[in-house]
Amino acid sequence: MKKNIYLHIGQDFMIKKHGVVGIFDMDNASGAGTKAFFRRAQREGLVVDASDDIPRSFTVCTTAAGDAVYLSQLSTAALARRWNGE
Repeated sequence: MKKNIYLHIGQDFMIKKHGVVGIFDMDNASGAGTKAFFRRAQREGLVVDASDDIPRSFTVCTTAAGDAVYLSQLSTAALARRWNGE
């Protein structure tokens, strides 16, 4: 059985699974710390909009090339199914 090393997060965006720090629900991530994190990530140019609609989740990644925050129109449940190969 071949393991999928990429996660399709929407549109034409595929990210390597080993770089994923976490996948978070936008509705449940409304605290002051998360808002400060997003402001800093936007200021530093780390936010990538991988959605064509209102984002429902965000994925934090780190790689040798740098850190990124990907916004996705997919729910955390849909991304979890894709992570598990369902």
